[in-house]
Amino acid sequence: MSKLRGLVGTGLIGTLAAMVATTLAAAVARAGGVDFELPPDGEMIPLSGIAVVTGFFSVVGIVIAAALARWSASPAVRFVWTAGALTALSLVPPLLSRADGATVTTLVVLHLVAAAVMIPLLARSLRTW
Repeated sequence: MSKLRGLVGTGLIGTLAAMVATTLAAAVARAGGVDFELPPDGEMIPLSGIAVVTGFFSVVGIVIAAALARWSASPAVRFVWTAGALTALSLVPPLLSRADGATVTTLVVLHLVAAAVMIPLLARSLRTW
């Protein structure tokens, strides 16, 4: 049980780090002129929305890591493959959004930033299982 607690604790710290990193990167991009406007209705993605979505999907990653720790013979390897595949899938909506190039590129980068924080952190925690 203490290994699970450690995994979850590490994951929650990583979640906060990913939320800060993506929100800060989005704020820098917005200051540089990226509008985060999504067609067709021109809805703008707020910075708080980026933080919330990053937090939600980071917690989903923790749940996946915990499930693999419980039911997989090699949880770290399976987690990296699963998280990598899910990260690749997460790039599809921005690419299909019909937003301008700067917004699409920034959204893709933000997905990769969150993955770069969470995947190695959780995989490292799973190597002790």
